[in-house]
Amino acid sequence: MFRAIGWRRSSHFTAVSQALFVTFLWSTSWVLIKIGLVDIPALTFAGLRYSLAFLCLLPFFWRSKGTTELRQLNQSGWLRLIALGLIYYALTQGAQFVGLAYLPAVTVNVMLGFTSVLVALLGLGLLGERPSLWQWLGIFVALGGGLLYFYPVQIPQGQVVGFVAAAIGVLANAGAAVLGRSVNRVGQLRPLTVTTVSMGVGSGLLLIVGVATQGLPALSWQSWAIIGWLAVVNTAFAFTLWNVSLRTLSAMESSIINNTMAVQIPVLAVLFLGEQLNGREVLGLVVAIIGALLVQLGRKRKGST
Repeated sequence: MFRAIGWRRSSHFTAVSQALFVTFLWSTSWVLIKIGLVDIPALTFAGLRYSLAFLCLLPFFWRSKGTTELRQLNQSGWLRLIALGLIYYALTQGAQFVGLAYLPAVTVNVMLGFTSVLVALLGLGLLGERPSLWQWLGIFVALGGGLLYFYPVQIPQGQVVGFVAAAIGVLANAGAAVLGRSVNRVGQLRPLTVTTVSMGVGSGLLLIVGVATQGLPALSWQSWAIIGWLAVVNTAFAFTLWNVSLRTLSAMESSIINNTMAVQIPVLAVLFLGEQLNGREVLGLVVAIIGALLVQLGRKRKGST
């Protein structure tokens, strides 16, 4: 019995360590993207990253007989899967890269933190999921933190495009989260199949649009190294490791760990990108993170009133 208990503790510690490592990798992506955007056009950059990541996942998809799952999908299932790829990868990731091209990483991070707030509100109308009292509290706390961070609201002319792109990214990310929850509710497809197919659809369109509108400049080996690392390590490998950790972690634990990115990204941006935060912005960031965490953790369990 003691061996079993020890194994469980060890397994849980390993899962937590894996999830924390993945969130760190995802947080470093923001630093690498900001560095890469100096030489790589935003949409082309995003298209290259996720197209290469899709190619990395494809062999695992084939080996796990993912095509068998796809043959069982009806037209409605295919449409939802394609829509998820277009919204989450083509629109959300494309908008995020454009936003990072014009705005500090911390600012984009704060804006994307409102995704959980929008998901709660969209779930009310589209999925019939009523926010709990804790979620409503979290929504107001997050909004208050955002207002504190951006006060007074002054948008330099050169950053207008970035704010518009980041706002589109937040809306698209929230829509993709709701759509992804709807796809996973059906339970026909495994996460690997959903991710591989949707990533293939979205990244392909993103790369075509990027090359057509922004071109594909001659890139240095450093730029290709950043693209390759983001695709292979921070996307394909990190996604696989995250799903391994989810076999042990509860939904609440994974939400808390995932939320640590909201702290990691500003720290990395200050250390490696030279971005600066004053006291008011730090306080607003902390309040917004607390609000987003309340929204995530306050989700009602099935069967609760």
